[in-house]
Amino acid sequence: MQNLNRIGAWLHRRAENMLAAMLAAMFGLFLIQIVFRYLLNLPTGWSSEASAVLWLWLVLWGAAFVLREDEEIRFDLFLSAAPPRRRRIMLLLSAVALVALYGIALPATVDYVGFMKVEKTAYLKIRFDWLFSIYVIFVLAVLVRYLWLGWRALAGAAPAERDVSKAVSGV
Repeated sequence: MQNLNRIGAWLHRRAENMLAAMLAAMFGLFLIQIVFRYLLNLPTGWSSEASAVLWLWLVLWGAAFVLREDEEIRFDLFLSAAPPRRRRIMLLLSAVALVALYGIALPATVDYVGFMKVEKTAYLKIRFDWLFSIYVIFVLAVLVRYLWLGWRALAGAAPAERDVSKAVSGV
């Protein structure tokens, strides 16, 4: 089990590295846009398109592989006020609902992303199925995460109690 945790931690760090690389590339493209547009008076569409593609991948990659459960943004006023048993039940109901909804939508999502191979982006000519494949990866990661959380809730592990004052103050 310790080896599995070590492998998981290594993979998480690599996912963070990938996220940082995408953010750095996006920043570099932003600087290129400024130089070309304002210094050279040559607007570039490709850099704007690449920034949009990186933003899409950055958000979904981060949500799938980097964000931890306690870092997700949510309205948890009721969850925080509930006792551990009720928190566990709320987590289990949420996990069942999310797994059911994403699971039902998964085949149609895969079909639609596959269908998008007929379209390409305007400047870089990236096929849309490649571009939107990150969404399928995101859905699979969400399914695995909530299957795991639901299993843990069934086994008796309640979500950790959160200090609402820290969430409000940003500490």
